[in-house]
Amino acid sequence: MTESAVLDVEQIKKLLPHRPPMLLVEKLGDIVPSQSATGTKAISINDPFFLGHFPERAVMPGVLIVEAMAQTAGALVVYSLGAAAAPAVYFMTIEKARFRKPVVPGDVMRMPVKLIRSRGPVWKFAGQTFVGDDLCAEAEFSAMITGVSG
Repeated sequence: MTESAVLDVEQIKKLLPHRPPMLLVEKLGDIVPSQSATGTKAISINDPFFLGHFPERAVMPGVLIVEAMAQTAGALVVYSLGAAAAPAVYFMTIEKARFRKPVVPGDVMRMPVKLIRSRGPVWKFAGQTFVGDDLCAEAEFSAMITGVSG
């Protein structure tokens, strides 16, 4: 059963401990609790990482693309659990990461994530990042979510 909820950045800030400039998901939609969701992030030349990556040709760092997918998954988990406050989220693994096309200022990343499995506080997801119809990146990742209280 798909929920019609779309969460904006203020609602996401209640789910995740991240804050700008490290908050890398601005909208969460297509929510199927405890299963899948799609995050969105508009990329701006004003994003601080572009000062050094790279000044001559701005390209979003791949590790931040994976971080954005992981934040999408983290927001889904906390939303699904009905947590009262943003928990601590710790990366455990990143696997099968592939970068296929650069993400640059002016792009809007669409990041569908899907649960592979969960065991206690450890959740593993598969994620992809698209700009338009182009697949830019994909990875599997797991994180431990602690301090969740309903």
